[in-house]
Amino acid sequence: MEAFINGMSAISPQITFTCEKLLQEVMEYDKVRYLKCIEPQYKEFIDAMASRRMSRIIKMGVTSALKCLYDAGIKNPDVIIAGTGLGCIEDTEKFLNIMYTNEEKLLNPTNFIQSTHNTVASTIALMLNCHNYNNTYVHRGFSFESALLDGLMFLQEGSANTVLVGGLDELTTNSFIITDRLHFWKKTSINNLNLLDYKTKGSLAGEGAAFFALNSQKTERSIAKIISLNTFYKPEGFSEIEEKISTFIQKNAGDADKIDLILMGMNGDLFMDKIYYHLKNSLFNHIPCAYFKHLCGEYDTSSSFALYLASSILKEHNVPVVVRLDNKPINEIRNILIYNHLRNVNHSLILLSSC
Repeated sequence: MEAFINGMSAISPQITFTCEKLLQEVMEYDKVRYLKCIEPQYKEFIDAMASRRMSRIIKMGVTSALKCLYDAGIKNPDVIIAGTGLGCIEDTEKFLNIMYTNEEKLLNPTNFIQSTHNTVASTIALMLNCHNYNNTYVHRGFSFESALLDGLMFLQEGSANTVLVGGLDELTTNSFIITDRLHFWKKTSINNLNLLDYKTKGSLAGEGAAFFALNSQKTERSIAKIISLNTFYKPEGFSEIEEKISTFIQKNAGDADKIDLILMGMNGDLFMDKIYYHLKNSLFNHIPCAYFKHLCGEYDTSSSFALYLASSILKEHNVPVVVRLDNKPINEIRNILIYNHLRNVNHSLILLSSC
């Protein structure tokens, strides 16, 4: 299942939407427990009247998708697929609050309509007047990977030429409070760039939206090539994880020595990061390693930010110092393996190569 990324766009806590060069300016957040997106000027992409009726996640998703299509030179994709772990939380909260305060009477339907998980993908289709295949996957830590897999299958079957795939999740005050009670996040404020220095339980909450325009054929716009994708669920231990990753590499790259960089989803949680450190010192012992969640935070579809980061690295042939985990020399960047897991439940692998 191969595909070329011919356009991409990301709205994140970093300056990714308007930057000309990857991480040209790294955003450092001191004394924080979560990271919020740096939102662009939506008026360049969305009509002002329509924008007023949209929540943050809808505006972020739509704007990121439209810029992605513009960069890829696509007016109307054959397929639109989104992945989201929690969907439009802000609209859901608004609807529930109004339903409670109004005692379930005289309810405004707008918040209910926009609270559904497929709102972003359908809004993109409405704005483009696109009547083609449109789907949204809500599979927790596999949400983006499921959307990406669906898009790759369309291209492999030859039933689509251009596929728009994205992953997005938002963070609200209430969602942070609820998940904080579940001990997902660190209990003290931290500096995001020093995330791995805090050897405690919990991570740094985040959010983001990233979209990719995929094509089965290479063009002059091609940024990177997706070689393969794989997921596995609730592995029993380190040995099973090593076995699955080794099998994936042997099948798709031939040998671990052909991987030039490993991009891992370390999130600062003392217990959840154990597998990453184990792999770094065993299976990936001779391969340069990097990480990304200190830049975007932890959320269900953070692997979409990782794909954006890895694709940008392949495009610019440069690994920013801020993401490096070691000083191992990198002569040439041709193949990057993204390995991420969400709370040791949803594990995913994405292999990329340069065009």
